[in-house]
Amino acid sequence: MSGDRPTLPPVRLNSEAELARDALSAPLLARAVRLARWAGPDTRVGAGGELVEEQLPAAAAELGLGDDQDGPAYASEAWRVAVDTGLVDIEDAPETPNSAGEEDEDAEGTACAGDNLSVLTSGSPHDVLAVWLDAFDVVFADATAPMIDDFADLVGENGEIDFDRLEWDPEEEADFLEGVLGNLYLLTVSEGGTPEGPVPLPALAASMIVPDDMGEPTDDILEQVSDAMMRLDDQFRLLEPIGLVEYEPVDEALMAEVGDEPAPPVDDEDVSRYGMVRLTPLGLYGVRARMLEAGVDAPAVGDLADKGADALLDGIAFFPELSARAETEQWLARREPAEAARELLTAARGGDEGGPLRRLHCQQALSLTGALAEPAVREVLPDPELGGLARVWLAERGAPDVPPPSEEMIFWLAIDTIAAQLAVEGDLEELQELVEGLVGQHSGFFDAAWRVEHPATADVLEAMGRLHPDKPTAKEARKAAFKARSRA
Repeated sequence: MSGDRPTLPPVRLNSEAELARDALSAPLLARAVRLARWAGPDTRVGAGGELVEEQLPAAAAELGLGDDQDGPAYASEAWRVAVDTGLVDIEDAPETPNSAGEEDEDAEGTACAGDNLSVLTSGSPHDVLAVWLDAFDVVFADATAPMIDDFADLVGENGEIDFDRLEWDPEEEADFLEGVLGNLYLLTVSEGGTPEGPVPLPALAASMIVPDDMGEPTDDILEQVSDAMMRLDDQFRLLEPIGLVEYEPVDEALMAEVGDEPAPPVDDEDVSRYGMVRLTPLGLYGVRARMLEAGVDAPAVGDLADKGADALLDGIAFFPELSARAETEQWLARREPAEAARELLTAARGGDEGGPLRRLHCQQALSLTGALAEPAVREVLPDPELGGLARVWLAERGAPDVPPPSEEMIFWLAIDTIAAQLAVEGDLEELQELVEGLVGQHSGFFDAAWRVEHPATADVLEAMGRLHPDKPTAKEARKAAFKARSRA
């Protein structure tokens, strides 16, 4: 078992069928599909596969945007997605020289529906999502592209484009947006693995700019946050039509009040005026897919459902309670109760450092099984490691003929239980109550506890010495810990 905790909470994703429906209804992909069906022998494209300017009004009309002044721009954007995702195939113009004998750079090609168009109509949900992920990549690239107000300003004296004037680092821009989406993912996923409410744009921008150890932000930091907010406002406007986010843009009236770059809100200002964003269920899927591709540990509830009990108990070791339960329920749903109980109990054995936590999660998993698991649980009654939790399970169900545990088993289970709680760093008050309760229930607890043959005995007794509020009892615990270490 790895002792490393996952860097991100597990996310609870919608089913692939639900996500595929969301993908197909995303406005930008839907427009790309309409243009792919519209494409035909009369469709004219430039050398880069873009629609020639004369065809943009017709494409906009096909999208129902003929009366929209931004219709041609929307059509151009949708066409680019259609081409880059394989919804449209481009046939280049024949290589015919111009009058000077050179290749004609203005020659026009044609377009037709691509193979991936049929994928969206007859493919599996997974296939549909693969096309959507490609569309997301296209929009991500657009969102990290430089903003060019006047292309003429980039042309040098020699007539060539001087890209250094852009002061644009593509890798840096991509890393910034990746970081923003990663932070939004973390802020969006709650302890239960489901989306929380929208995130204020200033908070998201600050998460990328303000150092963790900074108290009051300086004017320079606030200016950087303001710049980042405007940058993100543009980027989220691009990302929303692909279905990645729900976005409430920065209030344009606010920018008119304070200039082009409003400062972050202070005090009781209406933070929603500064922009609000949340990842959609499809967005959670998309950002997680990019994280996995980059090698980030981004668990999802259900990942362990088809794996063994050992992978389940190790995998949920540090999941939030609701996520651990949901993961366990999915795992149990695929197995017969008795078979599941045997697998869990076998995986729970072990004297390694992770053993107590595995047994704790095993006990919690068994609590979700029914009476059909009883034969498997009874099989481990004589087991020194598992007999205690088996008796607890049977007693909680009022089962008859449960043999009383030996004193040795009682104290072993006590040490194992506290070791598990220490491993998860649970609520301090609850842990103190557990320690007080165990000591109060058994006279001479520490005199017996230091003799327990458990690898965590000394560490547990030492922790009890720190946790118990009664000083004489705490001292007794520390003495017992010393005896346990000396004996070892």
